[in-house]
Amino acid sequence: MAAVSSWGFARALASSHASCFILPHPRTALASACSHSIKMCASPASTSEAKKTIWVWTTNRQVMTAAVERGWSTFLFGSKDLGKDWSSTARINPLFIDGLEIFDEEKQKVAVISEVSSPRELELIQPDNVEVQNIVIDFRGGWQVIPAENIVAAFQGCRGTVLAVSTNATEAQVFLEALEQGLDGVVLKVEDMDDIIKLKDYFDRRNEAKSQLLLTKATVSKVEVVGMGDRVCVDLCSMMRPGEGLLVGSYARGMFLVHSECLETNYIASRPFRVNAGPVHAYVAVPGGRTSYLSELQSGREVIVVDQNGLWRTAIVGRVKIESRPLILVEAKDNCGADTYSIFLQNAETVALVPPEKGSNGRTAIPVTSLKVGDEVLVRKQGGARHTGIEIQEFIVEK
Repeated sequence: MAAVSSWGFARALASSHASCFILPHPRTALASACSHSIKMCASPASTSEAKKTIWVWTTNRQVMTAAVERGWSTFLFGSKDLGKDWSSTARINPLFIDGLEIFDEEKQKVAVISEVSSPRELELIQPDNVEVQNIVIDFRGGWQVIPAENIVAAFQGCRGTVLAVSTNATEAQVFLEALEQGLDGVVLKVEDMDDIIKLKDYFDRRNEAKSQLLLTKATVSKVEVVGMGDRVCVDLCSMMRPGEGLLVGSYARGMFLVHSECLETNYIASRPFRVNAGPVHAYVAVPGGRTSYLSELQSGREVIVVDQNGLWRTAIVGRVKIESRPLILVEAKDNCGADTYSIFLQNAETVALVPPEKGSNGRTAIPVTSLKVGDEVLVRKQGGARHTGIEIQEFIVEK
């Protein structure tokens, strides 16, 4: 069972029927496929980790194979013959659709399908009006974002599982992220294996956001004003908190944690969505263990936001600004080795690096205008050899 990151959940069926992914969110809702009907509302659930449930509805064997290879083994069938055929060639959990009801191999009803195409039909499946274990919502007539949000709000803190039928990976993401926590899962109804691949890639990126990067200490060995250069401001579609920023560096082998502009200064209002990241040649960390040049970033690209403890998440780039500005060269030596790392940054009070710990004044960042030799900053050490942003094993010298 794979672990991934995102924002919500509920456990759909007993383990013999669920293909689930672990996701962090402040709600966990439980349901059992083997019990009798359950009133959907109950006391608020635990604030621990939760899961997303993925069922696949297809008649394409390639789609089935791609799903099984990625850990999704629960399939919906309109034909028992097809279900039996596939079960003989792969280890899957077949569920069978009969009208608006879903049954397992033992002919036990495990879920119902509710078709929704109007606000009135949506109201009919409010938790106070329905007593079922697991509900599969099939939105009709282009209803997507608003119904998903309404369903999430209605079932928040309730015991039971709500899944939405999605006809592609993009639509599935809408349901999984509605109101941040998302629905409990999706039924991916597709005939193209690319949708399986795209949805798994989405989960992999969210899983990365749950992981922790190892950041190490480096001691500043040089701070030098060097002249003008084209620097890049990265404006994200997400807000950043004190201690968070982007990993940037002149060398891929050592990237500095450059703080966001979320802190107030005497000169300008805070901009918690922005990182004044460095010049166009610099590397920036992006999902998948890759790097990108700052000059390559554009609206819609993803980067990783990292905090002082190494916890990180993905964020979408909303805008990139490239302007000519005065630069400072900062070099820092690895405290545990002989490597020296380098970064150019704009010579401005709003640009800062992140220290290993908060100072006595409570600051989570050191402005480059105050940076001096001997200060400690956080860096991310990694392989230096890269091909199109992907780490490779190769001899390389960067200086």
